[in-house]
Amino acid sequence: MAIIRWDPFREMTQVQNQFNRLVDQVWNNRQESWLPAVDVFDTPEAVVLKAELAGMDPGDIQIEVEDNVLTIKGERKFEENVDEERYYRVERRFGSFQRSLALPQGVKADEIAASYEDGILTLTVPKVPEQKPQRIEVQVKKTIAAGKTEK
Repeated sequence: MAIIRWDPFREMTQVQNQFNRLVDQVWNNRQESWLPAVDVFDTPEAVVLKAELAGMDPGDIQIEVEDNVLTIKGERKFEENVDEERYYRVERRFGSFQRSLALPQGVKADEIAASYEDGILTLTVPKVPEQKPQRIEVQVKKTIAAGKTEK
C-alpha cells in the first residue's frame, strides 16, 4: 500500500473551486462547459501552475490575482468547418471556463510570469526569500579592579 501525503490546502482549494462555480452559475446565470486540468507544484524559488489549454489562442486567456486568489479565465471556441452531420464523435470540450486557485502565503503575487507553449499555460509565482535567522554575538566586558570597565 502506497503512502500518500495529505495536503489540506488541496482539499480546501477543491472546495473553494466548487463553491466559486456554484456562485457563478447561480448569480451570473452562467454555465461553464469545461474546466482545464491544472497541476500545481512547489520549487525552492517559486510555486508553478501548469494548465492544459490545448487549442486555445493565448489572447483568449485572462489571468487575474485578487486577494491572493489566482483566476484563469478563457473561452475555447468551436471553429471546425465540418458539417455537424459528418461528425462521428465530438469529445473535446468547448466554451468558457474559469479556474480560481488560492495562492499560498509567502509568494510575490505581483511578479507572476506567464508563458504558453504546446497548449500548456505555465504560471510561475516567485516566493518571498526566506528570512534566515541572524546570529548576534554577545559582547563581554572585562571588569578591572576599582570599578572601571574595559572593552
